[in-house]
Amino acid sequence: MGMTMAEKILARASGRDKVVPGEYVTATVDVIMGHDGTFPRAYELMKENGFNKIKHPEKMVVVADHRVPATNVAAAETHRKMREYVREQGIENFYDAGSGICHVVLPEKGHALPGRLIVGGDSHTTTYGALGAASTGIGSSELAYSMIKGELWFRVPETIKFLLKGELDKGVTPKDIQLKIAGTHSAEVAQYKAVEHTGPAATALSVDERMTLSNMGIEIGAKFSFFAADEKTLAYLKERTSEQVEPFGPDEDAAYLAVYEMDVSGLEPQVALPHNVDNVKPVGEVGEILVHQAFLGSCTNARTEDLEAAAALIKGHTVSPWTRLLVIPGSHEIFLNLTKSGAIQTFLEAGAMIGTPGCGPCGGGHMGILAPGENAVTCTNRNFKGRMGSPESFVHLASPVTVAASAIEGKITDPRKYLT
Repeated sequence: MGMTMAEKILARASGRDKVVPGEYVTATVDVIMGHDGTFPRAYELMKENGFNKIKHPEKMVVVADHRVPATNVAAAETHRKMREYVREQGIENFYDAGSGICHVVLPEKGHALPGRLIVGGDSHTTTYGALGAASTGIGSSELAYSMIKGELWFRVPETIKFLLKGELDKGVTPKDIQLKIAGTHSAEVAQYKAVEHTGPAATALSVDERMTLSNMGIEIGAKFSFFAADEKTLAYLKERTSEQVEPFGPDEDAAYLAVYEMDVSGLEPQVALPHNVDNVKPVGEVGEILVHQAFLGSCTNARTEDLEAAAALIKGHTVSPWTRLLVIPGSHEIFLNLTKSGAIQTFLEAGAMIGTPGCGPCGGGHMGILAPGENAVTCTNRNFKGRMGSPESFVHLASPVTVAASAIEGKITDPRKYLT
């Protein structure tokens, strides 16, 4: 019997010829990521326990993204200490404020490669599975342990497969696929399981689009969320790394716990209603929901393709006078792309606010937050109570084009009416 992608990577990383679901292994990690939300606590834990040196600084990637630009003294002090520690430890892969969101920057800079085992101090580290990496989020204590030892223990997960068929209609996006999966199968269908996305509709997706599904793999409980590394993957990475990159996928005779088939043809734009990611309805069934703030950003949907699609829809229109549209590109590279393509100009002409590349309001408590009673429609990954400010506000998840259409009308709107 062959192995799934998760099994192959964990076997290689633990020095085994084969592993099976349920086994516990200690695996050497290839990349360790920390950001300004979790990395400072991790190195403080190291110091508190008498460890003063990261074992493999060359494996570290550190990003300032959650509280940028710093809006208070505490955030500024956190960043200052983090910069000092990075220099002290000789960490070369450091991306300071303005570089972008960790889960956008790591793929751009060639740190996420097929077949690698990556751990990161953020739950949406599953994003790199779009490039064929086994990547998963960990807490600050596990991050500290990984920094000290260069390894971490894992229980080998069972794997489920989502077999995607058909073709997406105009105005329907991979975000809608993932919301539909969550709404149909629940937010726990992949709890501590690996996910593999396969089938003709999965293969047809661009690398940017695949990252959206892998990013939100954690929203259905996934430990890892994969796409096989194919020619599209290799083309994406060709200009981003000097390392040799090969196609990577599961064995043909790998065993799966379950296979879920989904025909994406005829799928409608989806919306996740407050306060759970699996509280999902087609956009035509959500009713009259006024939008006080529309947000285009986050590690889920702030890549070039996402924001250019939103800009194309909004071009020639203006944002509703009762709605705020906030646009935050996922990285400095993406900001430059949008400037060159004219998308930034389009957003500004429509009346949008443009923010520094970073997480923005997605994590709550930092710029663009919501007041009590306000509704937001956003292309982020979570709509938990208080996620974007007041616990008495309401966050609705949708695709970038649905967010753009909703900003125009000041209410949650089907984007297809603007794309005919």
